[in-house]
Amino acid sequence: MRPGRRGSRPRTRRRPAHEDAVLGMVTAVDRGRYRCLVDAGTPDERAVTAMRARELGRKGVVVGDRVALVGDVSGAPDTLARIVRVEPRTSALRRTADDTDPYERIIVANADQMVIVTALADPEPRPRLIDRCLVAAYDAGMDPLLCLTKADLAAPDPLLEIYAPLGVPYVVTRRGGDLDSLRRHLAGRVSVLVGHSGVGKSTLVNALVPDADRAVSHVNAVTGRGRHTSSSAIALELPGGGWIIDTPGVRSFGLAHVQPESVIEAFDDLAEGAAERCPPHCDHLGEACGLDEWVADGRASRARLDSLRRLLASREGEADR
Repeated sequence: MRPGRRGSRPRTRRRPAHEDAVLGMVTAVDRGRYRCLVDAGTPDERAVTAMRARELGRKGVVVGDRVALVGDVSGAPDTLARIVRVEPRTSALRRTADDTDPYERIIVANADQMVIVTALADPEPRPRLIDRCLVAAYDAGMDPLLCLTKADLAAPDPLLEIYAPLGVPYVVTRRGGDLDSLRRHLAGRVSVLVGHSGVGKSTLVNALVPDADRAVSHVNAVTGRGRHTSSSAIALELPGGGWIIDTPGVRSFGLAHVQPESVIEAFDDLAEGAAERCPPHCDHLGEACGLDEWVADGRASRARLDSLRRLLASREGEADR
């Protein structure tokens, strides 16, 4: 007998559990194809190319995600696996196109440290972009690290004085110099490198991972801006343990998704005062803010409060204007 017009099998919403799926880490994304590392750190370590399964719906997959894979996970040439599940993220670094854009974009997942790479000269440092990166790091629950490059062209002291009240750890590098201090900060951690074009992110990556072969370029002598050489994020394993994720250069870092509460939580000495003396929904920028009284009573330093307000003003776009 012929089956009915609607087919011989009724449709169901029940999805397979994929209990036999193997876990991998997304290390690169290229036009709908995801490069995943399976069995990392073992003799069976291999790179698997995968695509998103339909059951993921509109859920995004980014570099750093830990995913479940089914299908051909041998890693052999011309094979393709499927990503059927994205494991819960421990962190997500987000940004928006500008401060009014409601759509937030996840750059990387599961990183625990943000390395803010800034050149001391050629191109000139942009403290407001550094402030915005710090806000994004605090919002994502990541530890910030300030990496100042090209110290052979300019002294780091003036820039370091700006961030001394924040207590942000830093490293200073120079062309052809020793990177042991940076390696110690990166060892055993998943770190994402963020900064605008031309500051030397790809140069650092090539020095830290000898076989990375990341493209490098120069700074435009007319505009003073770097040229985009990295077109997508990529995760690379460090020889001494840990991972670094190189990202394309950014010229803006929108923070429309960040709430003031997530920024002030990074300031332990001020968060208590905000909870006790600030009115509800205080943005900590107006005259009604109770943190001025908190500082006047000697409970925190004025420099720390000024730094907090600079970050919050950067989040609102006021510092940029």
